[in-house]
Amino acid sequence: MSTLTKPILVVGSLNMDLVVTVAELPQKGETIFGKTFTTFPGGKGGNQAVTAAKLGSKVTMVGAVGRDEFGERLRCSLSQSGVGTSYISLAETSTGTALITVDQRGANSIVVVPGANYACCQQDIDSALEAAEVPGILLVQNEIPETIVEYTIRAAKGKGWTTILNPAPARLISEGLLSMIDILIPNETEASVLTGGKAGAEDEAAQVLLDRGAAAVIITLGSKGALCCTVEQKQQILPYKVDAVDTTAAGDAYVGALATALAEGKTVLESAKFAAAVAAIAVTRPGAQPSLPWRDEVDEFIRKQEGQQ
Repeated sequence: MSTLTKPILVVGSLNMDLVVTVAELPQKGETIFGKTFTTFPGGKGGNQAVTAAKLGSKVTMVGAVGRDEFGERLRCSLSQSGVGTSYISLAETSTGTALITVDQRGANSIVVVPGANYACCQQDIDSALEAAEVPGILLVQNEIPETIVEYTIRAAKGKGWTTILNPAPARLISEGLLSMIDILIPNETEASVLTGGKAGAEDEAAQVLLDRGAAAVIITLGSKGALCCTVEQKQQILPYKVDAVDTTAAGDAYVGALATALAEGKTVLESAKFAAAVAAIAVTRPGAQPSLPWRDEVDEFIRKQEGQQ
């Protein structure tokens, strides 16, 4: 890792994931038997922060947890991965939770109960930005209040940070805010919601978001890879072929890895290719944060993949 690597600030959610594995996801109104039940530290913000830290970045997390066992476990998971936790506040409500069902092919359905995530506050964001020695890479997602997301992006952009929004869950973004986003990273369903289009029309969705002001758009496509778009070019990023076990944190692994590569000075396209490798490793393991790889694992994975080409 270069000594010139920029810092990464993640403002977002911290959830305890309650995970049930099943043969098939239940249909509406259906009751089925599960195979296993496990709890894993998660939340989009937490997952992205842990990814970047395990890949070697200097990462600070801003968020909130409750004064309960789940909150303590989440803080410990972040600290053990190397994430700075000084700006994680304690809220007078329960820690956020995510109820996750995973089928035998690794597909999932998720219900999030925000809890303490809605106590994420502007003061902690201001303090974290002020404490950074130089402007870096900001990561933010939509599992915290919309007003906090907008405040964070505007505050960071005003201080010269590179801003990345992972708009999940999807909600509409004003053109004024889009113009302050350097990289927007939705999946194909979220891109459709953001543009009012149809899922599967990624080229059109990306162009609409670029026209509305985003500097770059990367649409993640699961097993089909990703579409990386800037004003100058559009390129399909092919996926690595792996046997998926659990796709729960794949998108977060991708976003955290992309931020790491950008912090190290790589281009958007180079960063997207690196992120594809990190996400590929993550889906081969169960759980959210436990599935996220360390840098030496990623470097070895890439070497082996290149050697097979």
